[in-house]
Amino acid sequence: MKFRPLHDRVVIRRAEGDTKSKGGIIIPDNAKEKPQEGEVIAVGPGARDENGALVPLDVKAGDLILFGKWSGTEVKIDGEDLLIMKEADIMGVIDKSVEAKKAA
Repeated sequence: MKFRPLHDRVVIRRAEGDTKSKGGIIIPDNAKEKPQEGEVIAVGPGARDENGALVPLDVKAGDLILFGKWSGTEVKIDGEDLLIMKEADIMGVIDKSVEAKKAA
């Protein structure tokens, strides 16, 4: 990807939504809710504090995150639908090791 976010902005690839309901009903594309989690693709260098010092971001590329339903701006970069949002719109990082333990 040839896009580098500025300041405290983060580029996110949304996680794939469920195609079936818990009852086994196939959900059409136009009825699906957009997932509120995704993977961080790229991060900016960070924001500046009142003294001008650079404050690095808490998230990094590869992190699985949870964000608000209406957070971010949808963009298309290199033919891929992505989200750009400020770090403040991110609610938290999902720990992959916990997810792996649940699956096992």
